[in-house]
Amino acid sequence: MSRPYVGRFAPSPSGPLHAGSLVAALASFLDARAHRGRWLLRIEDIDEPRTVAGAEGVILGQLEALGLRWDGEPVRQAARHPLYERAFARLRASGRVYGCACVRRELPPGPYPGTCRPPAGTGNRPIRSWRFRVEPGVETFTDRWLGPQAQDVAAEVGDFIIRRADGLWAYQLAVVVDDGDQGVTDVVRGADLLDSTARQRQLARALDLPPPRVLHVPLVLDDAGRKLSKQNHAPALDVSRPLDCLRAAWKALGFAELAAATPQAFWPEATARWARRFRI
Repeated sequence: MSRPYVGRFAPSPSGPLHAGSLVAALASFLDARAHRGRWLLRIEDIDEPRTVAGAEGVILGQLEALGLRWDGEPVRQAARHPLYERAFARLRASGRVYGCACVRRELPPGPYPGTCRPPAGTGNRPIRSWRFRVEPGVETFTDRWLGPQAQDVAAEVGDFIIRRADGLWAYQLAVVVDDGDQGVTDVVRGADLLDSTARQRQLARALDLPPPRVLHVPLVLDDAGRKLSKQNHAPALDVSRPLDCLRAAWKALGFAELAAATPQAFWPEATARWARRFRI
């Protein structure tokens, strides 16, 4: 790697961590420690309506109880609006964003059809949101877990929203700006976000930011085969038995059981195994 390793874990404070979010946190933490790099904590509270009072404190407490210690002070997206404003202004000045008057219920399923894309424009309708004008062609990258990936963003997604109709910044813009500002070199997260990678790479290029390497880990599913999530009412992680939590997350990542008898013994053994798995 040409830059010192910087990883990050970015939970949303919409509720406590659950078993699925611990799997992503554990993988991200181990990858950073195996690379002898930094592991940052970013609270993704940009979606204000979904933020639950007190959830951030619970998340921090859960991480500390499990021994997942972050480097530096946590960063909160709610305090970073000026960064997003500057990035948006830069994209607008370069012609990479345009106003959109479309309402979701008016749109057909599938990729955005470009209804408001210049030169068509919005006509006399008021602008509701702002979309990023994607590049044609196939976006290719290598995922460190899943291997070579390719997506034609224009054909599969279309121009996507970076500022919502309610005025809030969209996840895609915020995460790219944050990763660039914090010098993140490696993103380790759940496989449900794999589909966002190509979009984020296009945004990064448009902002002259180096796209980070990515590693997407398997999802934890409930008994109905759904991804464990706060929206699906996944139970909060019980950290009163930290070693049990760590072992379950380790197993969900596909590794054989460790002999560690304490949480303190778990970390060096797991880090060494992770480094061997990814030839670090």
